[in-house]
Amino acid sequence: MKRSDLPYLDDLRAFDATARTGSVRAAAEELSLTHAAVSRRVSRLSEAVGAPLLERDGRGIRLTGAGEALSDTCRRSFDDLTRTIATIREAQQEGPGAVLLSCERSVAMRWLIPRLAAFEAAHPEIAIHLSVGGGAMDPHRDAGILALRRLDFPLDPAWTVRPLFPERVGPVMTAAMHARFTAGDYNALISRTRPDAWDSWLADHPNAPRPKDRRELDHHFLVAEAASSGLGVGLLPEVVALDDIARDRLVAPYGFSADGSRYALIHQGALSAEAEVLVGWLEEVSREVSEDGLK
Repeated sequence: MKRSDLPYLDDLRAFDATARTGSVRAAAEELSLTHAAVSRRVSRLSEAVGAPLLERDGRGIRLTGAGEALSDTCRRSFDDLTRTIATIREAQQEGPGAVLLSCERSVAMRWLIPRLAAFEAAHPEIAIHLSVGGGAMDPHRDAGILALRRLDFPLDPAWTVRPLFPERVGPVMTAAMHARFTAGDYNALISRTRPDAWDSWLADHPNAPRPKDRRELDHHFLVAEAASSGLGVGLLPEVVALDDIARDRLVAPYGFSADGSRYALIHQGALSAEAEVLVGWLEEVSREVSEDGLK
């Protein structure tokens, strides 16, 4: 499906408001539209996706299965847009010393943010505005943003690439879960962002014990938390698991193996002096993954 084939943004906004408020009337009030206009937009969206999104529930309405799936995606997407726009506005108000940095959600939460205090202590004059995002960057929408990405998408020639570290993945678990893992008595925890990762890893490790079942979670940071809570064995990027392993919350008995992709900083055009300082620092701290990471 091409991006040009996506439904109208107004239809998605009407559906998102209806799903959040649980009422077409409340959605109409929030969007300053008539009840009929919201209903029409939601109906048009249902036709576009080819499935009913809402169904009657007594005197009210409720989401269908398709509606719940689309509502979850709409909520995350609109939240990301809101945060990114707010970040850009804040940076403009801060002036030339601010740097806009976009980072993949799980990498930001489990690796980058715990290290940013050290950067700010060393460079108090530089204000970093961090937003979360993943995948390809838009040359028009994302101009002026420095992005930390896993390069699993085609790169526009307009982007400059500053390599950081290779992606390595492996199974992680609590020390208490290790015996169950060895016996094949474990649930495989996987992120919905990479649904085939366990299959690929098991194919590369034919002698590894197979899971009894699988559980999907939305993001790798949730997989890390679930694994450290003893809910199963998570297949995680090394960069996401690094700190939990250092704190003995997780163990990685098989280590980590490269999947062929890598992380990098990407940007358009020349960077400000402040952004170059941040790039140099990120290149330095990333060596703990590229050089001293768990093999």
